Amino acid sequence: MLPTKQHLKTARMIGVALVATLGLGACATYKEEFAGINSRLDQLDSKVQGAAQSAESANQSAQQANQRLDQIEGRVQQLERAPRRSPRG
Repeated sequence: MLPTKQHLKTARMIGVALVATLGLGACATYKEEFAGINSRLDQLDSKVQGAAQSAESANQSAQQANQRLDQIEGRVQQLERAPRRSPRG
């Protein structure tokens, strides 16, 4: 039995349908993978935001500590320049 034009046309249509089905099936898989990736990105984003807030808080604490050191530095220098007192007794 030799293939006729009708058989070739039918085979071509079946081939196109198979390719389309496989392609659409792959899209569904990618949608699930993209959803998983997006979820992980959202988690990372919230962790980065938390780290940024912690860093900002640490920076503010360091600035306050530096201000306190600047305030007491003058007093320390004054005490260092003061004449030594002789011990009693």
